[in-house]
Amino acid sequence: MRTRLLLFLLVGLLGLQLSRCFEFVIDGEWEDDTPDIQNHHDRHKRAILTSEEQEDFEAIRGDDITVKSYKVESRITSRFAHTTVRSSVVNSGSKAQTIGFNVQIPKRAFITNFTMNVNGITFIGSVKEKTVARNLYAQARARGKAAGIVRANSQDMETFKTEVHVPPGSNIEFELHYQEMMQRKLGFYEHSLHLQPGRLVPQFQADVYIYEPKGISKLKTTNTFGEDFTNLVKVNQSPEKAHVVFKPTLQQQRKCDTCNDSAIDGVFTVKYDVSRDRNAGELQVSDGHFVHFFAPSNLPPLPKNIMFVIDVSGSMWGVKMKQTVEAMKAILDGLTIDDQFSIIDFNHNVRCWSEDMLPGSSIHIEDAKKYIQNIKPVGGTNINEALMKAVQILVRASNQGLIDPRSVSMIILVSDGDPTVGEIKLSNIQKNVKKAMREDFSLFSLGIGFDVDYDFLERIAMENRGNAQRIFANHDAAEQLRTFYSQVANPLLRKITVQFPEDSVSDVTQNQFDKYFGGSELVVAGKVLPSESDTLTSFTTASAALLDITLETESDTSKLDEELAKQQHSFTGFARQLWAYVTIKQMMGERSLAPTASKKRKITQRILALAMEHQFVTPLTALLVESEDTSERLLADSPKDPKHGCCSGGMMGGGIKNPGLAPVRLVYQPPPWVQMTTPAPPSPVEKGPEEWTLPKQVNLVDNDPHFIVHLPRSNMDVCFNIDSQPGHILNLVTDKGTGVAVNGQLISGKKVHKGKRSTYFGVISVYYQPDGVSITVSTDAIALTDGRNNYTFTWGATADIVQDGLRISVVKDSSVSITINNGIQVMVLLHRVWKKHPVNVDFLGLYLPNDNRYSPLVHGLIGQFSNEPQVNVYDIHNGADPLKKEATMEVKGNQLQVTRGWQKDYRRDKRRGSNVYCWFVHNSGKGFIDGHYSHYIVPDLNSYL
Repeated sequence: MRTRLLLFLLVGLLGLQLSRCFEFVIDGEWEDDTPDIQNHHDRHKRAILTSEEQEDFEAIRGDDITVKSYKVESRITSRFAHTTVRSSVVNSGSKAQTIGFNVQIPKRAFITNFTMNVNGITFIGSVKEKTVARNLYAQARARGKAAGIVRANSQDMETFKTEVHVPPGSNIEFELHYQEMMQRKLGFYEHSLHLQPGRLVPQFQADVYIYEPKGISKLKTTNTFGEDFTNLVKVNQSPEKAHVVFKPTLQQQRKCDTCNDSAIDGVFTVKYDVSRDRNAGELQVSDGHFVHFFAPSNLPPLPKNIMFVIDVSGSMWGVKMKQTVEAMKAILDGLTIDDQFSIIDFNHNVRCWSEDMLPGSSIHIEDAKKYIQNIKPVGGTNINEALMKAVQILVRASNQGLIDPRSVSMIILVSDGDPTVGEIKLSNIQKNVKKAMREDFSLFSLGIGFDVDYDFLERIAMENRGNAQRIFANHDAAEQLRTFYSQVANPLLRKITVQFPEDSVSDVTQNQFDKYFGGSELVVAGKVLPSESDTLTSFTTASAALLDITLETESDTSKLDEELAKQQHSFTGFARQLWAYVTIKQMMGERSLAPTASKKRKITQRILALAMEHQFVTPLTALLVESEDTSERLLADSPKDPKHGCCSGGMMGGGIKNPGLAPVRLVYQPPPWVQMTTPAPPSPVEKGPEEWTLPKQVNLVDNDPHFIVHLPRSNMDVCFNIDSQPGHILNLVTDKGTGVAVNGQLISGKKVHKGKRSTYFGVISVYYQPDGVSITVSTDAIALTDGRNNYTFTWGATADIVQDGLRISVVKDSSVSITINNGIQVMVLLHRVWKKHPVNVDFLGLYLPNDNRYSPLVHGLIGQFSNEPQVNVYDIHNGADPLKKEATMEVKGNQLQVTRGWQKDYRRDKRRGSNVYCWFVHNSGKGFIDGHYSHYIVPDLNSYL
């Protein structure tokens, strides 16, 4: 049986009267709450196009027709695409004939509308519940054949087919709309248009308009038409926008200069990525909805523990096994010494390459490659026992303490068929795996070919924090396997949660994810509740290789709508539609895992309501196409398709939420160092970042560079400048007792001003030797390294990073506070200047509290004053400047001439600063500091004095 749904319209002329008659016939599978247990294998029948049909695919079908125009337009705004396909056709023959309109669309897309105009009669579509649409349609049906979507034998596409039977001279206009959210894979969003007009078209054009508020970082186009067409693609790009247009002339469309056949028969693809602030999220608010995008980079990968479970039953013989072996060799070569792995191969029996998880050393990898090379497919399929064995090996390794608690453990199942040996009931296998798996294990399923129950593979993966993918058994199956593995080979974060202040949002999509893989993206959407605040704030918490991270992201609630209104080709309703799209996709997944019929019905009703409100054709809804007077009706239906899976593409982030679990709290209680702009519940003690971070009086060095040393016992502040050279690294604190070193590197102003080139601190480093950890703060970013792992954080987001006894707290575009073992604290203040300033540059200030718990060994330009010297100031008198007193200071056996003045503390007011009155020591602090300032110059940022 083939699911073949065609929208078919019969139009004829009898004298002057136009008659129309329709009939709707379906020979496909329908969404039903009652499983078909009569025939176990019926559910595996696949709706596919044969290879001959694929090769003969045409967007417009007809024997003697004129296609006046074929135009495709996609408007992509913030990763959400609205695509419109339009075609105008004339029956230029002498007889009535059937004309077809066929469009290949992505499987993840939802059709939102279809309209036809036949000789001035307009048919308009509307999405309704399937049963309602069928009943309405049945009232008007007469005879003919009918209907909607055909599943095509391709990885990512399905085909919408329409046919209309018209008399000679008829004019027909077709228009199809569909929407989808772009998924980021391996660092790119990819938008593909299948352009197969099947003939030469006078007006042929494809336009892709992209608007990304944060900017487009890279963009490229590809096509399968041939090199000759590459130069016909025009790209107009600005920082936030791009317009890609493909508009070949009639002559350029020809296969050859004298040919009447079109060379345009393939896929036109636009790939791009957006600009983002390294590890910060991107929060967008529009039309009363928000979307939070999270795609961090510059993080070291988490170690992996992988069990490869490979089906070697008889059905894998030939190209499937050859391609699997080829792919596995490449995958094994990508493992590192920090990864652990083993291999299980199964038919009616289960075998292990190793009963233990082994590190990905070159010796083990070569041995594993030899093992899989010698596999000979034969026998039945015992999926249950193979998966149980894989879980058992992971559990044993975990119990023995052989698995790093911050690593990622996953099972990758590769199979081409259903179970035939051992436990063969799919529901029992699903229960067994769910019961055996631990919360920190994930299962990824790869189904090869069409003899496997893809619904089952998808359910079992989603229920265990993974996802599934179909692998097509052809010449590039190995590449498909490698590509899938590439998407999960680089886990960067675990246990990611996105939360919001209380009473700020509602109807939030999945906001907790098991893992984040490099090159992908996590998306959370919802509705914004009315508020007096014009800012929405989100908090993202996650665990990295050695760190726990909290990131704060803010967004103005009205600014984006103002920008969208200015854009001619943006999709202004993107946030509302994206939220509905993600919600429906996730609910489809939850519905497939619903533990009871009652729960399933409730989810079904929510999906129906949302799909009809947002006009999405889903497996539970249908597109009713009616004439303007509603007397004539057509139906476009989306049947349930085992190939399609239960919900078409859970995101790379840990599967669908288990419907049995309590929802994750949306309310985030921020730590006291966070300055909340979105109202949050009042706390008993409210501290701003300054009060929490540092006491009122501190030791500091700021501006160009001015040192202020506070002497608590004398209740006195002493100032001095250091006049050194750009590039020099000055040691500020050396404490070998605690293992801490604080150093600053000098940078210069852009040019000499008033006979002097000012110097500032451009980089400040805090090194903690016991853990080998170095935090390097520059005006560009905050970098953390422990010798093996490197992390980079942006100034563009408030963040909290915790690693054992180390805590780094970043206040967006303001400051970073570094706390070591709750005893030593360093605050670095960021100073931004106008980029076009002729003299000044961005620079840093350093602030150290007096109560830092250094050891007696502490020294450095500032550290030496932890052991406070005896200071006596006397003979205070008027100086040359009547506003500045002069005096004599006795300190460290020296008598120094000092001047009363003031310097600036910029913690509370970075623009003007607050005055700190102090006695100024001349000549780079000579006599006040130990030795000469040049003695404090060190070779690198992690050096001790």
